[in-house]
Amino acid sequence: MTMRVVLASNNPGKLKEFSAILGAAGIEMVPQGDLGVPEADEPHGTFIENALAKARHASRLTGLPALADDSGLCVRALGGAPGVYSARYASRRGGPRGDQANNAQLVADMAGREDRRACYVAVLAYLRSAEDPRPVVVEGAWDGEVLDQPRGANGFGYDPYFYLPDLGLTAAELPPARKNTLSHRARALRGLLQALQGAVR
Repeated sequence: MTMRVVLASNNPGKLKEFSAILGAAGIEMVPQGDLGVPEADEPHGTFIENALAKARHASRLTGLPALADDSGLCVRALGGAPGVYSARYASRRGGPRGDQANNAQLVADMAGREDRRACYVAVLAYLRSAEDPRPVVVEGAWDGEVLDQPRGANGFGYDPYFYLPDLGLTAAELPPARKNTLSHRARALRGLLQALQGAVR
């Protein structure tokens, strides 16, 4: 039996990744936009607080269980930036919105820095209802480095600049199926499935 869960996001890349992993467990992800849910505010300084806020918002407006993630790239040399502002990294400084502008800002900020270490982080929050007192929260992390030049045509966000030394590839050079076994979201989703242990049904 398939269970419907509202995804507190309209990002097509996230929907594809989430559906690929959770669909096998009988969970149908419905993007909030399909249900007329506007985007929630993300005023908090941590991934976990933003994920919970988004999940509560989507669940409250739909009456469905909700899953939200807050994710981003944390770069050591930048003190953890762009962090929770990864999707708005350039626009927060007056630049345009979008992946291209964010990546250009990242490259500019990393110019001349020797420490290239970075980490993709995804925090997932699953709520059975908007008033769920025991939300399921998991985190997944994926270590890598920041490149100066993009490589690869797959993925989205910072993927073309996120280099994986062990593989010799960027996240954007990985086939989507392979990325779905390695990424921060994949790790968080595996943790979520393990934590739920059928409790979502």
